[in-house]
Amino acid sequence: MSRAALVENLTAMLEDAEFLVSDRCAVRPKSFDLAARRGEDLLLLKILANIDALDAETGAELRRLGEYLEATPMLIGLRTRDEDLKPGVVYFRHGVPVVNPDTAYDLFVEEVPPLIYAAPGGLYVSLDGDLLADEREERGWSLGRLATELGVSRRTVSKYEDGMNASVEVAIQLEEIFEQPFSDPVRVLEGADDVREADPTPSAPDADPDDEHVLHVLTAAGFTVHPTARAPFKAVSEDDGPEMRVLTGHSTFTEAAEKRARIMSSIGTVAQTRSVYFTENRRKREQVDGTGLVSCEELAEMDDPDAIRELIEERAEKPAEA
Repeated sequence: MSRAALVENLTAMLEDAEFLVSDRCAVRPKSFDLAARRGEDLLLLKILANIDALDAETGAELRRLGEYLEATPMLIGLRTRDEDLKPGVVYFRHGVPVVNPDTAYDLFVEEVPPLIYAAPGGLYVSLDGDLLADEREERGWSLGRLATELGVSRRTVSKYEDGMNASVEVAIQLEEIFEQPFSDPVRVLEGADDVREADPTPSAPDADPDDEHVLHVLTAAGFTVHPTARAPFKAVSEDDGPEMRVLTGHSTFTEAAEKRARIMSSIGTVAQTRSVYFTENRRKREQVDGTGLVSCEELAEMDDPDAIRELIEERAEKPAEA
């Protein structure tokens, strides 16, 4: 299946599951392909046939954007270099959770989360340790007795009951012994933080020197500015006063810039942010599909932080409530 067909199929799947889905991010650089929201769940989705194509820099950007936008970054793919991705299993690349389309269908459409995750050494599950301890004690078994049944040490059983994760093989054995499952679902929509082993979210990149004057004005106006490196926008800016999050673009206004502004608007609609594009040339238009246009000349004429915020609020459409 081509990547374009994969994106199209996943878009249709998400819409069937009643997600609001953005336009595809068909500009470069791009760290994600689609933004999708259902209720409080906001996803930033990267879609690749071979998940090994996700490099460390893009993974870092996805995780940063997830933090800035209160979203879950996810990668959906078909295979690695060595094998097809297994259904019902959550993988990880550079700290980003990965599933195949079948697992995505179960999660988004059927609302059945996966139970298994991949980590160095094999496939694992999270055990409900309290339930395991209760069932063992109700049966009158000692730690040693259960350890013998499983072929592990007494200390290992104690760790299972304290919350240590187990291999799939052990989880199957426990289910056969007690005739009930003990596996907890992998909370993919929460970033799978309960099983994900990753370093803290990487620091933001330095701003592009060409954008520094715009970002400086926003900072002076009271915004906290998070520069981006591989997104369809140059920064995510947050107002420290009235709650307002803004996707920020900047360049000379060309056909390519107009396309980028339209994509920013689509993403903003889904992410419930405003979007504003600062242009190096004056434009008669004040908006592109809800993305406000502000010339750098206009910006230079303003030294009142409140006036800058008011201009952004006036030009950039407020996102609709979920």
